[in-house]
Amino acid sequence: MTSSAERRVLQFCHGYDGPFLDCARQYASLFAGSGYKVTTVFLTGAADPQVAAGCASDEVLFMEFSSKAIRGLKLGAIGALKKIAASRNFSFCIAHRFKPIYITLLATRLPVIGVHHAFDDYKRGSRRLFANVFSKRLSLLGVSDAVRDDMRKCLPKWPAERIQTLYNRIDIQALQAHQVPAAEARQVLGLDPQAWIVGNVGRLHPDKDQATLLRGFAKALPSLPAGARLAVLGKGRLEQNLKALASELGIAAQVDFLGQVPDARRYFRAFDAFALSSDHEPFGMVLLEAMVAGVPLLATACGGAIEVVEGVGLLFPLGDAERLAQGLQHLAGLDEAQREECAVRMLERLHTRFSDSAVREAFWRLPHVVALTAEA
Repeated sequence: MTSSAERRVLQFCHGYDGPFLDCARQYASLFAGSGYKVTTVFLTGAADPQVAAGCASDEVLFMEFSSKAIRGLKLGAIGALKKIAASRNFSFCIAHRFKPIYITLLATRLPVIGVHHAFDDYKRGSRRLFANVFSKRLSLLGVSDAVRDDMRKCLPKWPAERIQTLYNRIDIQALQAHQVPAAEARQVLGLDPQAWIVGNVGRLHPDKDQATLLRGFAKALPSLPAGARLAVLGKGRLEQNLKALASELGIAAQVDFLGQVPDARRYFRAFDAFALSSDHEPFGMVLLEAMVAGVPLLATACGGAIEVVEGVGLLFPLGDAERLAQGLQHLAGLDEAQREECAVRMLERLHTRFSDSAVREAFWRLPHVVALTAEA
């Protein structure tokens, strides 16, 4: 039992797979020096001391529910969270994704800040109804203006100030120290030390649209430096289809499918350019990771990628292989001074918009956060 005078924030996460462990760290770090202690609770996933250590939280709890156990009404999870909330003096909850939002609103009487990392979370009528029923206790954050606007469109009766943006962010200095030099990165990845290399990191899934990337690379190849290569890091159900497409385009010998690379962001300095061809990316953390590495960017002009890349990189229309090819040709023509200028602009953007400190300041200015902390 914690002291009743102790102010606490409950952070409730669906799990810690993929980028969501760092999401937990990002949100816990918002409260550093604030006087609030953070209890982070994971709905799924086995208890793991390394995960607990990576959360930047004062307390980490693992509910260890299976995916099967949280289908339907989720009564077990609701009961378990109710017990946790009853034993601590929580002021409010930050819940990531819809299931934790649903469970928290039913298990507690806490105000909830729901964080959404994807599009269409309120496309279903049942979810819209639920959000409207609990609108007095619920406020929403999108990880980009694109996600925010998608929610506002689905919930048109909500006041705009109840649905805001809070960008994903990155610990710039920590990642800079973590990323390895270009030559070492290429050695680890098995890439040609001399080639001009375009990098792409993501699941081999229709949402990532690597098919357009392959077509654009094939179109650009005759105008790229001799020996240019495309390195694709990731795995997924489209792997064989994409390899077949590379063969059909006559570029199989110039494309390296490297599979799933653990902690891939360490090796971004291996690339001379980074291309993200995703279909409506909600945000694109890989773009921030490439920016930290100083790698010139090319991304689809849709979703949250526009907000990250515009003004510091190149954008091309969704599915437009010709414009993607033109972008690759432009990046290949940059001289060292231009690449350095690009790296400086990207670093400035990171510090002013996507750093822990910049987003912490933005968080404490949000209308519903100001109201919640004033009440506490």
